Amino acid sequence: MSDNVGARASDRVYSTLLTEIQTGALAPGAVLAETEQAARLGVSRTPLREAIARLAADGLVQQTSPRVTVVSPIDADDIRALFDLRGALEEAAARLAARRGDPGVFDALAAEFAHASVDGEAARDAYYALIARFDAAVDAAIGNDYLAASLRTVRTHLVRVRRLARYKPERLARSVDEHRVIAEAIAARDAELAAHATHVHLKLALASILDSLEVPA
Repeated sequence: MSDNVGARASDRVYSTLLTEIQTGALAPGAVLAETEQAARLGVSRTPLREAIARLAADGLVQQTSPRVTVVSPIDADDIRALFDLRGALEEAAARLAARRGDPGVFDALAAEFAHASVDGEAARDAYYALIARFDAAVDAAIGNDYLAASLRTVRTHLVRVRRLARYKPERLARSVDEHRVIAEAIAARDAELAAHATHVHLKLALASILDSLEVPA
């Protein structure tokens, strides 16, 4: 197998396992046995091991013994720690985006949030796609590859957390409005309002997630 073919196989396996972990198809604590996973995914052990090493670097899997790898557990303390980091990164990103971003881009995103619906599965999928475009616009605006890379890592874990949380229509509707306020603040080049609106959004999101898991905030 050439290096390029091996790299492609490793990338494909990483992408597949990442999606399965994020969606819960591979639940926290699930064992990733090399022989079984390699056969299931149609690859040799080398690209599988490379993919698992990347997932371990992301914090999504962990070795419980030299031969046993499991999907990392996630509990209330993990979620709080994730949001501690998320808050620091996203508030900094909001400030930078307000100072450096194109107001027209964020004006347009704010208008989309103003008209976004979360009524029905298709609408919710479209809303999450809108959030992804907003995140990409922020990443492009901040002009800081290190911060953008850190944000992408946090978002990888955030997908798992969202799946653990119970769906709450009222909370999701408020989230739409909170994103609109953040986008408007960035468009207005109001760095402190953008950071504050981000702080409020994340505080409310964390409380809702912990409540859905029935643990104290």
